Amino acid sequence: MGDMPPSTNPETNRDVEQLLRNAELRNQLEPYFDESISWIDRERVPTPVENEFLASMLAWERAPIVPIAEWFTPPLQLPTADSLDDFSLHELLWETVQKLFDKRVVLDFTDHLNDRALYTLIRRDILPSYEKKIDNGESFLHWDCSDAGNDSDVWLRYYASADDRDDWHSEFHDDLPPHEDPPFPRRLPRGPQ
Repeated sequence: MGDMPPSTNPETNRDVEQLLRNAELRNQLEPYFDESISWIDRERVPTPVENEFLASMLAWERAPIVPIAEWFTPPLQLPTADSLDDFSLHELLWETVQKLFDKRVVLDFTDHLNDRALYTLIRRDILPSYEKKIDNGESFLHWDCSDAGNDSDVWLRYYASADDRDDWHSEFHDDLPPHEDPPFPRRLPRGPQ
């Protein structure tokens, strides 16, 4: 008997390609191996889905950690809020929000901040923050603007649901701030949660 001809079944060829890709990804992840790779139940998860997960892990591990301002060419620098009138600040704020979104940075929980406070938060806290820059086109960095000072009061007051507030009260037994509607509702670009 001679050698068997290679498979001409496209589905089998795709399966083999996926298995080869899986082996390649696992090999590249070996230096970073931790328990998160072992969480994958290879019996239940299809190989293409596992490969997506492994590829995202590899992208995370290899991503450089740089200030968000340096994700832009040239680096994004903003003038101080004090140097801008209200109209100019509003225009530059929205331009900056869109630029951040284009780099997959999403600002969450901003409606308690007026334009000047949000602009200042972006300039002072977000742009200089060192974060993993992942260029896979699918990952979004969600910046929680309610937690700028590690103060749960803002989130509880403006954003927490009734269930969230009850859970927080049950866990910490502290008085809750009264619920209020955020004073500066805005529609910012959204990414997946």
